[in-house]
Amino acid sequence: MKTLREVACGQTAKVAKLTGDGPVKRRIMDMGITKGVDVFVRKAAPLGDPVEITVRGYELSIRKADAEMIFVE
Repeated sequence: MKTLREVACGQTAKVAKLTGDGPVKRRIMDMGITKGVDVFVRKAAPLGDPVEITVRGYELSIRKADAEMIFVE
C-alpha cells in the first residue's frame, strides 16, 4: 500500500485508510477525503509541497505531511 504522496501527477487513486492523530484525521475527513473515495492528483508544487488534488468534484491543496497520512490503492 502506498501513500497519496507517492501517487504520480495525472493519476487517480482510491483512499484505503487514513492515519494520524484525532484532530488531524478529523480535518482530513472534513475536507471530504474518506475511505473509498477516488482522489485525482492534479499537480505538485516544484518542491513537492503542497499537492493539488481533486476530490468529490472540487479542488484541494494539501500539505505533503497530510498526504503521507492518506493510504491509497
